[in-house]
Amino acid sequence: MMPALRHRILSLMVLLLFASSTAITQVTDGVVVIGHPTVKRLDAATVARIYTGRVIEVDGVSITAINANAGTSIRNRFLQLFLNQDEDKYTAYWTVRRYIGKGASPREMGKSSDIIQFVTSTPGAIGYIDANELRPGMNVLLR
Repeated sequence: MMPALRHRILSLMVLLLFASSTAITQVTDGVVVIGHPTVKRLDAATVARIYTGRVIEVDGVSITAINANAGTSIRNRFLQLFLNQDEDKYTAYWTVRRYIGKGASPREMGKSSDIIQFVTSTPGAIGYIDANELRPGMNVLLR
């Protein structure tokens, strides 16, 4: 790879990491992060690091993050609230990470019911849903 291109890619990566590092201390707007019972409560900074691929394990539990499909209202709210990003920035971030061999973005699911089913049945899984879709007994990691 040409040094100039490598420099540009690394500069973009640093810029995107800096932009996504803003910790959000209070989350509103009805987005709830849920997890399998094997996952303990998380703070907003840890959730941001998970969804940007910088954390893959919490308290000895390997984490599998699930995203809602791109362009959905819940995903847009999640990206804004937890990562301080929009869809374009998030996609660009993961394009760079994939290009330099640092992993792939979290798997996407189209329906909240699919996210709930996957998270409740897969050890280490986390996802996000609208607060009005919470069911009794669900493991709420962060509101």
